Amino acid sequence: MDYKKSKAPVNTVTRNIMDLCKDTGNIYESVAIISKRANQISMQIKEDLSKKLAEFASYNDSLEEVFENREQIEISRYYEKLPKPSLLATQEFVEKKVYWRDQQKDSQNFN
Repeated sequence: MDYKKSKAPVNTVTRNIMDLCKDTGNIYESVAIISKRANQISMQIKEDLSKKLAEFASYNDSLEEVFENREQIEISRYYEKLPKPSLLATQEFVEKKVYWRDQQKDSQNFN
């Protein structure tokens, strides 16, 4: 997933609570859904960053020399400029790109 192409704001944005709870009917449920999605995004970003930085890993135990790799610095800057996972998750929720279901309501329908 290319996070840079997301329309999520880089800075914090004040949101209307009524807009967030429109689909779920409950603001707490909406926040729980957004937080779970933010955790998923955070783990995905962390995995991507770890894979890219693993290429530059030095397995020497020597602390004598520290190499400054230009590519490594650019990768780090790219990930620093990304919007926070909570902002990405909120944007996805507002754009209705997040799928969720209520397990309690589903279990009541089966009984």
